[in-house]
Amino acid sequence: MKKIYFLFSVLFVFTSCKQESADLVMINSNTYTVNSSFEKATAFAVKDGKFIGVGTNAEIQKKYKATAIIDAKNKTILPGLIDAHCHFYRMGLQQQKVSLEGTKSYDEVLDKIVAFQKEKKVAFITGRGWDQNDWEVKTFPTKDKLDALFPNTPVAVGRVDGHALLVNQATIDLSRITKNTKVSGGEIILKNGKMTGVLIDAAMDFVKFPSTTKQEAIQGLLDAQKISFSYGLTTVDDAGLGRQTIELIDSLQKNKALKMRVYAMVSGDTQENLDYYIQKGILKTDRLNVRSFKVYGDGALGSRGAAMRTPYADRENHFGALIYPAKRYQEIAKQIAASDYQMNTHAIGDSANTWMLKTYKEVLANNKNRRWRIEHAQIVAPEDFKNFDNILPSVQPTHATSDMYWAADRIGAKRMKGAYAFKELLNRYGKIALGTDFPVEHVNPFLTFYAATIRKDIHNYPEDGFQMENVLSREETLKGMTIWAAYANFEELEKGSIEVGKFADFVILDQNIMEIEGAKIPETKVISTFLNGERVY
Repeated sequence: MKKIYFLFSVLFVFTSCKQESADLVMINSNTYTVNSSFEKATAFAVKDGKFIGVGTNAEIQKKYKATAIIDAKNKTILPGLIDAHCHFYRMGLQQQKVSLEGTKSYDEVLDKIVAFQKEKKVAFITGRGWDQNDWEVKTFPTKDKLDALFPNTPVAVGRVDGHALLVNQATIDLSRITKNTKVSGGEIILKNGKMTGVLIDAAMDFVKFPSTTKQEAIQGLLDAQKISFSYGLTTVDDAGLGRQTIELIDSLQKNKALKMRVYAMVSGDTQENLDYYIQKGILKTDRLNVRSFKVYGDGALGSRGAAMRTPYADRENHFGALIYPAKRYQEIAKQIAASDYQMNTHAIGDSANTWMLKTYKEVLANNKNRRWRIEHAQIVAPEDFKNFDNILPSVQPTHATSDMYWAADRIGAKRMKGAYAFKELLNRYGKIALGTDFPVEHVNPFLTFYAATIRKDIHNYPEDGFQMENVLSREETLKGMTIWAAYANFEELEKGSIEVGKFADFVILDQNIMEIEGAKIPETKVISTFLNGERVY
């Protein structure tokens, strides 16, 4: 008996000596790896910020020893979530401004502005989030009441989509805007020949906003990071940033104040940005990737700024508009095509999608791996879907469930057949990148998952789902929020799945979104978020 015991002990020591060191071992998990076979695992090991082993409990515990061992107790683990289209920096700044999200009337908007100013006492009131489509009276507001409440303090509050702005007379006077101010790619809304205070798209550029201080910018980025980590996001694609903000992000990441991975789309709406970054070339670190330009093709559907082939169904002779002359998009595309950069264009209306797809096709010719993206691809003419064979669709599923109450009235039943057509877009390209467009929509990625797979609002409307022919499966949706989003960023070899050699970015959930009843998906909470194997939430 003693001999047998001794032999066992020796073997144990020998085996232990053969174990590799890891920083972290996760066991007893329900892990969706999202690898090429969409395999599941129960355990994995992490060292130096990367996955070094993925497999069963027995395999991982036999091979690795770690200073930290976490028993997941069969909780669901996913790769770190990627928001393929959002406004991370803008959302952070919004935390320091008046929030008008969820307001159900213009009077409620005014009440929130008054309450905000009573507390903050700022010299220029700014904010965002109103949506007249959620009000009983679904017309644009006018500035009359705003003028009465704030005769001397400038006020400028944006519509939820960022494509319309409500300003008071004090702002108009400060910015020297008149009803005769010439606008290309936007509109100054008039009523009975007088300014209403509503500015659409390019007209907003005339407003003289106060400059954001460096400290406000830093705080905004840190606030956005905190919120995003709490929802399991480990990479955000910020759709449209200036050089100053990109350099601030890089600086904060290098001193480890900002840990979030950022795919920064440079604002391609200025020639200065195009010239600087094309000459500079791609900037890539473990946490920052600058290799794309974001360009605005048109406005938003909610503000009727989206460029349509035929007039809006609810506004006679109104087509919306491209932001720039059509020739300008060709000029921009040719410059980017001659570089290593990706072009990502905001296109919502069917006319904008037609023009940008045509422009992309012409300048790319047969180049198959440029991964140029159409952001939103919201309303697509039937004959244009085939043109997504080499153009990557980047969509936001919650736009469908936000717009479904009024979209048909706005664009007509015929055009709705090509609207929010996520499945059709996926079938054409073979992949689809999913995001939220926050703060236009909520940051919560589980609402994205719900809108894509169930296509209802959180009140179970409509009973049979919205345009269910374009529903995505749960597997497709998870890929769209992880590995396909990584692919859209040229980052599929370093993130987007739980595989050996990739960054150890993962999230632990309180329920299994791949199997639970659909109605319960929006209730999903994040237990922990890990980035580089470090718990950040």
